[in-house]
Amino acid sequence: MVDHRPFGHTGVRVSALTLGAMNFGRRGNPDHEDSIRIIHRALDEGITSIDTADVYSDGESEEIVGKALAGGRRDDVFLATKFHGQVGDNPRHRGNSRRWIIRAVDNSLRRLRTDWIDLYQAHRPEPGTDFDETLGALTDLVRQGKVRYLGTSTFEPSAIVEGQWIAQRRGRERVVSEQPPYSILARGVEREVLPVAQRYGLAVIPWSPLAGGWLSGRYHAGLDAPISRRADRLPARFDPRLPANAAKLAAVDKLSALADEAGLSLIHLAIAFVLEHPAVTSAIIGPRTLAHLESQLGATKVTLSADVLDRIDDIVAPGTTLNPADAGYQPPALTDPAHRRRGGPSTPPAAVTR
Repeated sequence: MVDHRPFGHTGVRVSALTLGAMNFGRRGNPDHEDSIRIIHRALDEGITSIDTADVYSDGESEEIVGKALAGGRRDDVFLATKFHGQVGDNPRHRGNSRRWIIRAVDNSLRRLRTDWIDLYQAHRPEPGTDFDETLGALTDLVRQGKVRYLGTSTFEPSAIVEGQWIAQRRGRERVVSEQPPYSILARGVEREVLPVAQRYGLAVIPWSPLAGGWLSGRYHAGLDAPISRRADRLPARFDPRLPANAAKLAAVDKLSALADEAGLSLIHLAIAFVLEHPAVTSAIIGPRTLAHLESQLGATKVTLSADVLDRIDDIVAPGTTLNPADAGYQPPALTDPAHRRRGGPSTPPAAVTR
């Protein structure tokens, strides 16, 4: 893999694919040695960045990544992790407050077996917590040498801009990247998030370019059962009997036919589409098995013609997310009617759904 891209304006360059570690651990692949083999294979193939989170299998993913990078591999990897979601059974072990961030980063450093994190990201917004509170704590971590760069994941464009203003006006470290959901089936970020990232020179590292497995080539219209291991937790995204998901299956059939005509696998078509956008730095792939990894590596060598890109636009219009549940985050102002009525409750924290 020779395609390396600038990580925003930081001067760092990363591989066009990032290895996502969400599927390493009991929620995906519980075999640590097998997961480590997948990580080593990805590094041997030229992937230079790994993304995980403390919430993935309650820290087990970070532990696996830490073991995989032991023995001299850590220095050559751009290592990213995230905080925000609840880790374990204690409801206080979560959030974007200074109190939790200071504890969370030390926990992640211990699990990852490292002295520093290259990119530390807020996994979701937390409307009840002042963003300046969060950036103040993260700024201290950068100045202490525990963290190199700051990022966000699945933030709305207004929050992305707010973070830039806070950094400038309050002397905080600047957020340098955003990690949004982006695939052919979930194109909502094309409306504002990607243009805003370009305007402010942010790196963009999209998650789920295969739309949670919908673009893996295994599924087709007519399915009458949930398609993913995550279906029990997230039926709104994975139950094909729901109208929004039936629309995704219909689009997948058309995209599969287009991939066949272009002489590509649907996986390569999907990942190449995400990498084609000029705002995108590196697409996060999340293999659970070595076969999954092997099926995705070659996508960086694919260049989609203008005709193929136009036909994708005809199947799923630019800026369209076929199922709103795939947006990754909905603010409480939309999800809780009480927030639209006088006397409603204070804003609750957001939930991480991946």
